[in-house]
Amino acid sequence: MTSTEISPAQRYRDLAAGFTARIDAVPADHWDNASPCEGWTARDVVRHVLDSERDMVKVVGLELAPGPSVDDDPSAAWAAVRDSMQAILDDPAKSTLEYDGHFGRTNLGATVEGFLCFDLVIHGWDLAAATGTDTTMRDTDVEWVSEIAAGLGESIRMSGVCGPEIQVPDNADKATKLLAFLGRKA
Repeated sequence: MTSTEISPAQRYRDLAAGFTARIDAVPADHWDNASPCEGWTARDVVRHVLDSERDMVKVVGLELAPGPSVDDDPSAAWAAVRDSMQAILDDPAKSTLEYDGHFGRTNLGATVEGFLCFDLVIHGWDLAAATGTDTTMRDTDVEWVSEIAAGLGESIRMSGVCGPEIQVPDNADKATKLLAFLGRKA
């Protein structure tokens, strides 16, 4: 790792803090608002993130600590999953556990970084868009997610991942172009 690269644990910590801020900004009466993800509410976006994280660690024989239901307390449910995932990522013996993934042999930390951290940025935007809170994404996150999305190619269009690309003007900003590539209207 070079001095400009960060570990999966560090990236997760940083992006999870941003996702936490987005959750904490949601007004109590906005959890059932429709999200940009077809058929999902704001609460469903958080549920998806939690379920993805819980399912991810199972592929290497681990479990996240149980926590409250997203239906009862989305913030507390997220905090329980986040803290449990962070503890796993901070333990090299666990974060480097290998498995055979969709794109070949990999390890838990790499998948969390390339998939779950991606979700924290994009579903953070979905959550903010659903609830009328600040949808701004950091430029560094937009660039990082754009690189990952481009690397995924057409596999990003698999059922249940992202919708078809939306056309935007050539002079649109990078965040708008990224969201459009992922089937979202900024």
